[in-house]
Amino acid sequence: MTIAARLDDTAVPELVLTGSGPRPDSAALVGRRARVDARVSGDGTTWTVRFPLEAARWGGAPRPLPTGDYALELIAAGGEGLAVAAEVPDTMTATLRAGLHSGILRVRPPIDPAYETGEGQAALERRYATRPQGLENAVFFESFSGLGASCNPRAIDRELARVAPGVTRYWSIVDLSVEVPEGAIAVVEGSPSWWRARGAARLLVVNDWLRRRYERRRGQVVLQTWHGTPLKRLALHRPGFDPRRMLAVVRESRRWDVLLAQNAFGARVMRKAYAFLRRPVWVEGYPRNDAVVSAAPGPLRAALGIAADERVILYAPTWRDDREEMVDHLDPARLAADTGAVVLVRGHSRTLLPGRDVRGARVLDVTTYPDMSDLLVVADTLVTDYSSVMFDFTATGKPIHFFTPDLEHYREDLRGFYFDLAAHAPGPLSTTQDELTATLADDSIAAEYAQQYARWQSRFNARDDGHAAERVVARILDQGFVDRA
Repeated sequence: MTIAARLDDTAVPELVLTGSGPRPDSAALVGRRARVDARVSGDGTTWTVRFPLEAARWGGAPRPLPTGDYALELIAAGGEGLAVAAEVPDTMTATLRAGLHSGILRVRPPIDPAYETGEGQAALERRYATRPQGLENAVFFESFSGLGASCNPRAIDRELARVAPGVTRYWSIVDLSVEVPEGAIAVVEGSPSWWRARGAARLLVVNDWLRRRYERRRGQVVLQTWHGTPLKRLALHRPGFDPRRMLAVVRESRRWDVLLAQNAFGARVMRKAYAFLRRPVWVEGYPRNDAVVSAAPGPLRAALGIAADERVILYAPTWRDDREEMVDHLDPARLAADTGAVVLVRGHSRTLLPGRDVRGARVLDVTTYPDMSDLLVVADTLVTDYSSVMFDFTATGKPIHFFTPDLEHYREDLRGFYFDLAAHAPGPLSTTQDELTATLADDSIAAEYAQQYARWQSRFNARDDGHAAERVVARILDQGFVDRA
């Protein structure tokens, strides 16, 4: 058997294999978070396999493959794997860069390799920092380091597009697999257009640290929305913090002009954790929660293939400082079997790239689903541990359960808490899966925690009323960060 490979730069880039000998029965490119099944054609002694280098998920349109490595699998009629020795050098297309090496297709963002070096990025930085042009009436959005177009920045984008459609909206993304909001302009991180947009926009709206040595140009404003009310200790408050990281925290917070907080508690914590002491904090609720308290679950469930009468449990643990992938304390398939529910598994954004999708009967891994707020609408019950999603989900009034088998280790050794979770939690804490399953089946839990839940909502969700984005965008326009027209 002989097999040749090439990468065609067509409207949809394709990896094409041609061969002679037994025709493959099936073919696929298998990545950690995406899979492409190929079209196999031909008969007799020659055949062709075409892999479109794009994938569709969650009912959306096909998008270019996410950055990563994809194993090439060719399966013969008898189930035997066929080895592919053919190589394809890195090829640039309009949507990605890819090359086939030792049976692995390596997909990268569509950035000229010359710009990926330290010298190339430094040259682009100098170009944007010294550009003589004035600032644009534009906003540069970034969420979770460009891994998605979501969270508070997305909700602010949607409201700004509604009330000030003349404002240009740029979205920073890691690659073109990330879909940006309608009417926005996607800029791939590290590309010339990314550097130009970040240096030209009058307002930057981000929910995490600014990266790649950001230096504010005269007239630019940075609105830091952050990505959750903290239970776990942050920044300067983290245990074992060394002086170099302390200096990095202070330098980072000095880049911010305004900080957005979900509630007064979050404002107090973030001020101290980031030494953000003399600049304004807007306590307006979280714009991302507007949809959580107002959207209907029916259409969202249909998009996920979940029937209207199904019970849905969302399992959303936070990340751990001592591991890359999502924690494996809970068996989602067993939880689904024991409860009869559909279990949605949502890993933290930090576990998106190193992790793999969880699989099982009545289990759906939604780590790559673009908007967490939709999942909170769909879920009947949330199971979490120490994630800030607890503060968002309680805006709905729906039941929440805490699965905390490593509570002491996390509290004492890894991060520490700002308050005693067990004393104030709006739902029960379980340390074993059997205990969790029992509390999920206990109809008396809601009444038992009703008063504690109400106190929690009063403290943390008072401004999550469905209008946070309106208030934030009104302040952006009133203060002239961008112009309405």
